[in-house]
Amino acid sequence: MQIDTITTLRIGRTAAIRAVAVAAVVGTALLGAGCGDKKDRAGSRTAATVDKHEITVEQVELVLQQQRGLRTEQLDAARRQILERLIDQELAVDNASKLGLERDPRVMRQIEAARRDALARAYAERVGDAAPRPTPEEIHAYYEGKPALFAQRRLYTLQEFAIEAAPEQVPMLRDRLSASTNIAEFVEYLRANGVRFAANQVVRAAEQLPLPSLDAIARLADGQAIMTQVPSGLQLLVQAGSSPQPVSEEQARTAIEAFLLNERRRKLVENDLAVLRAAAKIEYMGKFAEAPPAGTSAPAAEAVAPIVPMTPAFAASAALDGSHTGAGATE
Repeated sequence: MQIDTITTLRIGRTAAIRAVAVAAVVGTALLGAGCGDKKDRAGSRTAATVDKHEITVEQVELVLQQQRGLRTEQLDAARRQILERLIDQELAVDNASKLGLERDPRVMRQIEAARRDALARAYAERVGDAAPRPTPEEIHAYYEGKPALFAQRRLYTLQEFAIEAAPEQVPMLRDRLSASTNIAEFVEYLRANGVRFAANQVVRAAEQLPLPSLDAIARLADGQAIMTQVPSGLQLLVQAGSSPQPVSEEQARTAIEAFLLNERRRKLVENDLAVLRAAAKIEYMGKFAEAPPAGTSAPAAEAVAPIVPMTPAFAASAALDGSHTGAGATE
């Protein structure tokens, strides 16, 4: 699970419990109508008409809710752009109907899939609404329990290596990394043995790192590395440097509250689905009959590998050039 930003808190968010934006209130426009008649009040909810079809303010606001990161001064322009897109959509829908496309089997399947997706989202939102909001004490406890994410937050300069490796190669590669005095020596070993890899140097904040690995990465000294097993092989992170960028509890409070609430909603949905699965008769057919039974999954990738300490010169010698980037050093 990866945290995107402290401020928007996309940490731990899953599609099943996507945060529900509250519909924008259009009552201001209605109040502005004062004691006008019913026709005036109804007209205030219409953003545009296309031939005889109406596009409502509510439709515009619904799309606006899905636009993230907009500043207040951008909202009016965004609404106008959305309205123009809805007008084009209305024209396309009207002409698709004239062409009889709603009876096309492929279109019918897509419409049904959209209907099912909307219902599944509504179910998840209804179940998740029962989650209690976190208390100030719980927010404080989470802040105190994640110093690497908040009070001791840092910006890390990292050299990332994505190494293609079969599971049986992993122990050997780990041993070879431990025995290497610098990254160049390890890279030469990969090349000599035909092990493909891709390399890159990045600067990442704590919240942009995998949460299960963050504490281990925070303990790294400059020049130390951490190796993690992933489905495609191994990920090697070498810390070239770091700088402190702490976040106060006041700054993090809103993000923590949203994260904890979303986690509770997610668990409620998962638990409810588990009950529904247990009560349902589920039978796999055809090639899917060979799939793992419900409730099982493939072995998870190792979350955090042991820290592999290196000499202080390790990171300094890990300068990346063109031969280490892209598809890998080995063709």
